[in-house]
Amino acid sequence: MSYIFPASYAWGNFSVLAVGIWAIVQRDSLDAITMFLTGLLLTVLTDIIHISVFNPPNRYLTDTKRFSTGMAIFSLLLKPVSCYLAYRMYQERGGEYTFNIGVTCAGRDRSTYEPIN
Repeated sequence: MSYIFPASYAWGNFSVLAVGIWAIVQRDSLDAITMFLTGLLLTVLTDIIHISVFNPPNRYLTDTKRFSTGMAIFSLLLKPVSCYLAYRMYQERGGEYTFNIGVTCAGRDRSTYEPIN
């Protein structure tokens, strides 16, 4: 039996599934849901790469390979919904996503200081 995708596709998705089960079981762990969300985002990228690189030409597609490709695309389409739900769980557990690139304001705000006169 020839598979359409390499073993890395299955290992990546099953690993994220295992971390997702861990994140659901450990309701108080912020690290588990963070790892699950990060894994989901990474598998979105790797799934796109796997589908685009390993999809055979139309003349080599059997029904099994066509079904396998269709399910991989369907899984890829459902991952943004899963990412949204995982992010909501992240927020419910007290996580705050703040995007800070380290740039501070160049002007000085002296409104909170008292003069020494």
